[in-house]
Amino acid sequence: MMKRDNQYSLKEAIEQLIRAYGFQDKLLETTLIDSWETVVGGVYAAHTENLKVKNRTLFVRIDSPALRQELAMQRSELVRKLNDKAGKKVIDEIVFR
Repeated sequence: MMKRDNQYSLKEAIEQLIRAYGFQDKLLETTLIDSWETVVGGVYAAHTENLKVKNRTLFVRIDSPALRQELAMQRSELVRKLNDKAGKKVIDEIVFR
């Protein structure tokens, strides 16, 4: 929001830049990825090698087949929790590799 004397707070200026350059989605994706360890816990996070969002799908590389299977069974709950942490629906699906 613009103030009467055309001065912006730092927060307002940053929010305007993010909107103007279209970084909102990328910022939400980063927030979602950063929340992975909090959502799944340290044990699963320790076996996670790579996280990437593409076309509203989170791709996760897990180095343990057993843990990959356990996470796959929790897929829809994980999608919900990760989106909640991001504050908006960022992903529709998770693919475990």
